[in-house]
Amino acid sequence: MTPLRTLATAARVLRQLSHDPRSIALLLLAPSLLVGLFAWLMSEDEAAFARTGGPILALFPFVLMFLITSVTTLRERRSGTLERLMTTPLGKADFVLGYALAFGLAATLQAIVTVSFAVLVCGLETTGPIWQLGVVAVLDALLGTGLGLLASAFARTEFQAVQFMPVIVFPQILLGGLLMPRDHMPEALHTISDWLPLSYAIDAVNAVTAGTEGWDLGKPLVVIVGVTIVALVCAAGTLRRRTL
Repeated sequence: MTPLRTLATAARVLRQLSHDPRSIALLLLAPSLLVGLFAWLMSEDEAAFARTGGPILALFPFVLMFLITSVTTLRERRSGTLERLMTTPLGKADFVLGYALAFGLAATLQAIVTVSFAVLVCGLETTGPIWQLGVVAVLDALLGTGLGLLASAFARTEFQAVQFMPVIVFPQILLGGLLMPRDHMPEALHTISDWLPLSYAIDAVNAVTAGTEGWDLGKPLVVIVGVTIVALVCAAGTLRRRTL
């Protein structure tokens, strides 16, 4: 792995995104629209939005980045672009980290837009600093990117990549603490939720909105970063050099 090749890969991905207005709109605007729709739905119950609005900020970036990353990677493999790149000195780690860097920048812009919209337009109240909410949103998006890259290594078509969502994404939504507090779940489901990274993403958002600091906020952030790194390493290790 070399920094120049990683940066070149990231620049190539960003150039491709810049020529795809639909992907840009999906990345930057879709989360805000979904948060706005959710706030509108909860307009008659402000307490409900105050309770669930924060976790929604953890959910949408994660889901969208997982979907976009996995589909984009599969598209490059199916078109033969990945196979051509692998004949150059570009290493697997350069490819994976380049993608993570490019989508990390996109995730940062997404977090700025989404968090600003949620706080300024939808009236989401947070006791902790708003910038912390942005940091958590970025880390959640990077988590989705890492898992999306890993899922793409086991899929052969874009449709198969989407099919991983019921396996990887939906259980985390159900058990992550969005629908009900995790400590109210049956013991077996609570134990399973402890092994799901999105649970810690939601815990981190809840900690920020409640103004919690220290290890209560630091622990879920450490888990998110750790799972993201493991996912990226595994994605690089399982990346195939030949198109099937």
